[in-house]
Amino acid sequence: MKNVVPFLCFFISISVFSQTQSVKKLSIKNTSKTTVKKNFASANKVPDLPVINEELPVLIPKKKNGNFGYVNQKGKFIIQPEYHIAVFFYEDCNLLNSPNEKVRKFGTADYATVEKNEISYRVDKKGKRVYQFKQSDLAQCAHKEYVQQLFQAYTMNGFFGIIEKATFKNPQDYKQFQIYPQYEYLYIMEGDDVSNPMIIASKNNVFGVIDVHNNIIVPFEYEDIKRNFSWKLGRMFDVSKDGKNYYYIDSKNKTY
Repeated sequence: MKNVVPFLCFFISISVFSQTQSVKKLSIKNTSKTTVKKNFASANKVPDLPVINEELPVLIPKKKNGNFGYVNQKGKFIIQPEYHIAVFFYEDCNLLNSPNEKVRKFGTADYATVEKNEISYRVDKKGKRVYQFKQSDLAQCAHKEYVQQLFQAYTMNGFFGIIEKATFKNPQDYKQFQIYPQYEYLYIMEGDDVSNPMIIASKNNVFGVIDVHNNIIVPFEYEDIKRNFSWKLGRMFDVSKDGKNYYYIDSKNKTY
């Protein structure tokens, strides 16, 4: 099993894309986190983007032969794999608030950020590079209040459980646990619904995903599940069965 980062650090510095690296916007190193706007069920009049699952993006990053492109919900490549990094289609608030009014439109969720040869671009759903990042175009993102998590992990006797922070007082009362400590590891993923978050869990040295009612969402069969923003951005999980090759699955454990 992978070395585990302690759970209590809720807001670790990780990327919004599958490799957990930072997309290079030329020499920009510390840009603010972008605001996400879902655009899952809309194909935006681009051909060959069937909507099979309305909860998922119409285009999903996928790696092939060492590079990333985008597949539709049937698994067909719409944007060919030629990028070192490919991110879910999402808003980029640095561009949305740009001093250059002409490029603000490229900050909307109709575009995605990709990187090739250490140069970052925004691409549309047809795969056309419509914008190359320029330092002078980027603005500060407006501060957005952090939504406090309702639940947190709790360790007892070497095992992880889940508690509701506002009501938990006595660890000797097992009824106060949302999930009684029984897992080797737990990590609450960031998402839009704090009342029903997805939780990466480990038992018997394999990973799966559960909810706060201890229902198994993704079966325990993975070597690793990344602690990134894939659930928040795409309602998907970034998983691997060998610890090297990662791919996306949805909440029904379907592979993309």
